Amino acid sequence: MKTVNVMVVGVGGQGTLLTSRIIGKTALNNGFDVKMSEVHGMAQRGGSVVTFVRFGEKVNEPVVEEGVADVLIAFEKLEAMRYSHFLKKDGILIVNDARIDPMTVVIGASVYPENILEDLEKEHKIVVVEGAKIAQELGNPKVLNSVVLGAAAKYLGFEKDNWIETLRKTVPQKTVEINEKAFLCGYGKI
Repeated sequence: MKTVNVMVVGVGGQGTLLTSRIIGKTALNNGFDVKMSEVHGMAQRGGSVVTFVRFGEKVNEPVVEEGVADVLIAFEKLEAMRYSHFLKKDGILIVNDARIDPMTVVIGASVYPENILEDLEKEHKIVVVEGAKIAQELGNPKVLNSVVLGAAAKYLGFEKDNWIETLRKTVPQKTVEINEKAFLCGYGKI
């Protein structure tokens, strides 16, 4: 099996790191070598968070280079746009249809771009997930990462039961049920 390159991007507090851990553990549980790396930036203040997960027979380094990501999972539209150049030509972009204004937009120093999804579709194969909306409907906005992961899981391989097993062992015990529901909602949407 060739090495699979995954990039997960979002804003601090969206569950980027937890999602990457679930991807990595699922690959590891299926017998693959896994390497992970993370960049936090100003995550605690709503800044960009980027993680890389690479898995395959033998993986030498954790960082995904520009233009080689097989799958880019984005929890926010602007983050999807900001990191879309990491996708390879036939890669897939899973993007949560949500807007979180960065500080520069909040203070009026810049403008949030319009038509991000439409612009991304011109260059990439994208799957849009209403993760925030689904999580809200489930009664817990914090599980949007599980919704989006559910949608992405179909493009990452592994059986649904493998994902569920890893999710149950990785999320906080008191949130297992709601995260599983969120994952299955995302998994069933695509």
